[in-house]
Amino acid sequence: MSDGGSKSAIPAVFLDWAGTVVDHGSVAPVKALEAVLASAGVSVPPAVIRRDMGLAKKDHVRRLLQEDEVVQQWKSLYGSDPAETDVDRLYAQFAPKMMEALSVYSQVISGVPEMAAQLRARGMKLAGTTGYTRAMLDTIEKLAAQQGYATDASLSPEDVGAGRPFPWMCYRLAIDLRVYPLSACVKVGDTESDMREGRNAGTWTIGVTRSGNGSGLTELEWASTDRVEQNRIMARAAEELMHAGAHYTAESVAHIMPVIEEIEARIRCGERP
Repeated sequence: MSDGGSKSAIPAVFLDWAGTVVDHGSVAPVKALEAVLASAGVSVPPAVIRRDMGLAKKDHVRRLLQEDEVVQQWKSLYGSDPAETDVDRLYAQFAPKMMEALSVYSQVISGVPEMAAQLRARGMKLAGTTGYTRAMLDTIEKLAAQQGYATDASLSPEDVGAGRPFPWMCYRLAIDLRVYPLSACVKVGDTESDMREGRNAGTWTIGVTRSGNGSGLTELEWASTDRVEQNRIMARAAEELMHAGAHYTAESVAHIMPVIEEIEARIRCGERP
């Protein structure tokens, strides 16, 4: 239930940002990380960069510098394994690159504002969690608002001291928005770390298969992909998200209402995640 009473059995939906409500294919962080690593002389395939998508961005940089192929290139270039000082240096370079990328890749994904309106009409509050920094989040919130999408509140890892898979952003948002229990809330995201965040917070989880990290395609690229390949991409993404803890998957946020209704029915029958 929620503080003021709700028409829905679900008091709040926690939505990821990039790859879920903005930036179809979650392209911005890949472009920024590619540029930063290239400046250090290291070449990393997009698939490797996407492996830990959804983490707080400094954690993501740290994980990349632990990848075997990155370590090998680094040792060849610099004569030693990457160190924490290298994480600090690359992360400092990443932040401005990311802000540049956000100016290009922050389009709200088709159907998101309309679905947000439907969820609110049913009495649900909308909350946002992200792996982005507060400055990055502030930027995408402003850009998204200009396109008709806004949450009731959104938090970044630095707002709560740690990012995914820890559930602290969800906990803090539940307090700020006065919603409970978390076992009646829903987390929607496009990465494995999103699913783990939701599971750790005790929420129901929905993974989106088309718009995010699992496809890596912009909306224009997706539209020009044949249906057989689209189905293959979504099936692979669904498998990865279910393995990471998703209760359900949906093509995009625009397609989650049937799942929301099923979760509502299960909650009304007394089920918990």
